Amino acid sequence: MGIHRIGLVVPSSNVTVETEMPALLGRHAKAQFSFHSSRMRMQAVSPEQLRAMNAQRERCILELGDAGVDAILYACLVALMSVGPGEHQRVESLVAEQLATGDSDAVVRSSAGALVEALHALDAKRIILVTPYMLPLAEQVVAYIEAEGIAVSDWRALEVSDNAEVGCIPGERVMEAARSLDRTGADAMVISACVQMPSLDLVQGAEDEFDLPVLSAATAGAYSLLRALDLDVDIPGAGSLLRADAPAAARQ
Repeated sequence: MGIHRIGLVVPSSNVTVETEMPALLGRHAKAQFSFHSSRMRMQAVSPEQLRAMNAQRERCILELGDAGVDAILYACLVALMSVGPGEHQRVESLVAEQLATGDSDAVVRSSAGALVEALHALDAKRIILVTPYMLPLAEQVVAYIEAEGIAVSDWRALEVSDNAEVGCIPGERVMEAARSLDRTGADAMVISACVQMPSLDLVQGAEDEFDLPVLSAATAGAYSLLRALDLDVDIPGAGSLLRADAPAAARQ
């Protein structure tokens, strides 16, 4: 089997998704991947900078189309969720149309859509989550998820506005926020609703500690890409979401 080329559209100050996604998909037993990024200028996670960043999308898609990628992940969750409900569907459709004009049939996914897809795959009706965002943006993320028919019963916003700083949030701070959540009745925990906030090393341990499915924007993105490419979802050590196609005995 050849190498699957993954295109990532990322904010210019992001570093985490380009670390965590190769680490995740590199554990796949039956497929190989390469990763190719195009960057949109953004330093502060503010409504103004998010709008300016989104305006750079078409250039990024042109660049990735030139690389002949098989799949593209629009890897900034809040950039889409802050626009309003259903934005991931609109943007994914626009990107696919743009690619088609260049004779590319790459599949298109977004971190925002991937999180929704993953929560539905887990049949999660009620969730809890941790975000790095300032309160107004965090509230928009919660509203976006709830508009998809998923209740958010408790959440925490770490209120870090500098995007480079988001990429340096210590795991202990994320876990402290996660442990403070009221888990009563929750079907799943999103330990990082942001591809820039590091969390990959936390997911499996948190799932074991809290005894409920734990996912992140990164693990949801990996899930969505694997499904889009018609590949087995069977990656160890990153939560039950990514063991969906594993033999039952291996899901323990």
